[in-house]
Amino acid sequence: MGLLRYHYVPAAAVVAMLASGLLGPREFGDAAAVLWRPLLAIASIMVIAAAAQRLGVVARVAAGLFQLAGGSCQRLFVLVFGISLVSSAVLNNDAAVLLLVPVVVALVRVLYPSEPGLLAPFALAVFMAAGVAPLAVSNPMNMIVAEYVGLDFNSYALRMVPISLAGASLALLVLRWIFRRELAGAPSSMSAPSPGPWRPREIEGLIALLATFAAYPLIAYAGGPVYAVSATGAAVALLLCRRHGLGRPAAVIRHGVAWEVLVFLVGVSVMAVALRDLSAGALLAGFYQDTGLAGIGLVSAAGSALLNNHPMSLLNMLALDAGSQDGLRAVLAALIGGDLGPRLLPWGSLAGLLWFASLRRLGVRVPVGQFMAVGATLTAVALPVSLGLLLVLP
Repeated sequence: MGLLRYHYVPAAAVVAMLASGLLGPREFGDAAAVLWRPLLAIASIMVIAAAAQRLGVVARVAAGLFQLAGGSCQRLFVLVFGISLVSSAVLNNDAAVLLLVPVVVALVRVLYPSEPGLLAPFALAVFMAAGVAPLAVSNPMNMIVAEYVGLDFNSYALRMVPISLAGASLALLVLRWIFRRELAGAPSSMSAPSPGPWRPREIEGLIALLATFAAYPLIAYAGGPVYAVSATGAAVALLLCRRHGLGRPAAVIRHGVAWEVLVFLVGVSVMAVALRDLSAGALLAGFYQDTGLAGIGLVSAAGSALLNNHPMSLLNMLALDAGSQDGLRAVLAALIGGDLGPRLLPWGSLAGLLWFASLRRLGVRVPVGQFMAVGATLTAVALPVSLGLLLVLP
């Protein structure tokens, strides 16, 4: 199924529910009351990412990091993983894929023109770096789930940052082991172009990005809304683009926001409200009561891989609302499974669909079998460790 058509499946299901009478004005009102804040934050993050690209911040930071590799392909691989991890945490995994895949593919082609076999390892490093979301804003669906259950930014980060760092460290070690022959066989020298001095627009864009990120925990600690931080950051980014002649705000918003992603999220969330009223999560809730947190994580990972993590999160919200689990830990276990499960199959997340679409446009082929093999290995290592940490950490 094509990327855009997949995005509109939930919208089509909502239309069918309207026609059958399962949905009405009350369900839309309930969904709107919860959705507008996370959707505003998600759209704002998309605008920030688009502005950062136009301002040259992404390419500048990437070029600077590649200089640090010092001729080592293995060190370059670690740096690519690191910048992908940070980008997916600060922005979100979808934005990281859209921003970094073209930059990484282009630079690997320049640095290693005679080593096309390196494109797949580096491309997989970009995608696989986004494991357990350390912040609520690191994954659009996590943000919506956190809003539904009333989990604030700092409470989420306090529990998930250590789990995310542990999972990321394991993922990097496993990826380096999987691609040890490709990385060791690459030339030891590379001619990376000098990035030159920072331009004013790049400095201003980086400051705006860092200030937005730093404001998240401060505003959350003060009891303020996190979506307001994202919206303010987007407004500043738009002003910077206009100031430097890189596009009017309306143009940046029009081209920078992935509208089909927002339609997908709206459709999924409205379906959640309708299915909640039909008690659709009762069966899954009964299963979760028998299996505990481990079962929640495993089922969430498998369901996310097969169905996509967004509809699986929808089912988990219903099940965990209907069941009598250990509240917060149960929700976090479901989110951990939903974050890691998409590594198993390419349609397991929007980021995976965007990743494959970006590679196709760039003429890079990563076999689905290779994606599944790498993802299964990483998930088999990271999922039990992440769930185990959830159990032992306070």
